[in-house]
Amino acid sequence: MTGTVATLTVGLIACGSSNPVSPSSTPSANASPSASQSSVLPSSTPVAKPCGAEQLAKLTRREKLAQLIVVGVTGAADAQQVVASERIGGIFVGSWTDKSILTSGAASRISRNSDIPLMVTVDQEGGRVSRLSGLGIDHASPRELARTKTPEQVRQIAAGVGRQLKKLGVTVDFAPVADVSDQSDNEVIGDRSFGNDPAVVTKYAGAYAAGLADAGIMPVYKHFPGHGHGSGDSHLGVVTVPSLAQLQNSDLVPFRNLLRDPGPAGAMVGHLIVPGLTNGLPASISRPAIQMLRTGVGYDGPRFDGVIFSDDLSGMAAISERYPIEQAVEKFVLAGGDVALWLSTARVPSVLNTLEKAVESGRLAPARLDAKVLRILRAKGVVSC
Repeated sequence: MTGTVATLTVGLIACGSSNPVSPSSTPSANASPSASQSSVLPSSTPVAKPCGAEQLAKLTRREKLAQLIVVGVTGAADAQQVVASERIGGIFVGSWTDKSILTSGAASRISRNSDIPLMVTVDQEGGRVSRLSGLGIDHASPRELARTKTPEQVRQIAAGVGRQLKKLGVTVDFAPVADVSDQSDNEVIGDRSFGNDPAVVTKYAGAYAAGLADAGIMPVYKHFPGHGHGSGDSHLGVVTVPSLAQLQNSDLVPFRNLLRDPGPAGAMVGHLIVPGLTNGLPASISRPAIQMLRTGVGYDGPRFDGVIFSDDLSGMAAISERYPIEQAVEKFVLAGGDVALWLSTARVPSVLNTLEKAVESGRLAPARLDAKVLRILRAKGVVSC
């Protein structure tokens, strides 16, 4: 698997109302409306609610924070327990997960019975990273697809994968890889990349994401700001990538182009130290890096208001050797991320306790929390505004 911007706030666009009442059009308290006016105007003019206000009002603070969490599960019982006890936002089906959680319909059932649907997530890239190959879901590596197929053929292949995922209850695929890479096939990115030409990667990653979306699966572009020319494997330790200036004409190009019209797609931030941007921190916990993704400022990208995911925060040494999971999740969320991803359910309560303290102390403003939750609810189809 895998800077500083004005505080994000919940938009004031009214759900279900395209014509909110203008204050200037409302009669003053001292005015005496005519008989015709009094027969038409209600005694009090309804005020349009901000987008998602009704849904947000139903959630406690802890339940809002729980929406920011997606964790790996061992199977259906593990998933059921953590969803019932902490109402987390989603689960991750990894290589170690008993796949009967999918084939039995348990993942779909647990999600359906939750007040808010789950993100049921998986790494299904094709090639080396095919977590569901045992269920017959697989295809050639992205590099091979780009070498042998047209973008339209790749879109159809991804749509086929997406239809299979949807039948199993999966809703989010952490694919496609949008990294630009000339690494040999078996290196950390290698053949997981569509190639070393940013234009080719843009074309094929976009086609793959479109295919997943055609099937109703949310694609996630990864690993911003680009892992393909890194110094090593972030699963094993610290990884440094070329400087921000060097990334501009290579690794950042696919993200700059693909996120201009992302559709339902999310983006995943990698554990990558970027000279000139992250001040020695991995991008996944760097506010300058995540805010560059969010605003587009600093790489001539678009403003991105989709869901920003972390790469795995517990099983990758670039993070886990430096921070316990509670601290790693807090750093990611305070840096601007939306959904923190890690591999087991045991410490969900302590992570939520830590996040509650961040709100209580003022480090995480309620308006910022609501903005994150609203993005997640929008991605799940709970709100459409």
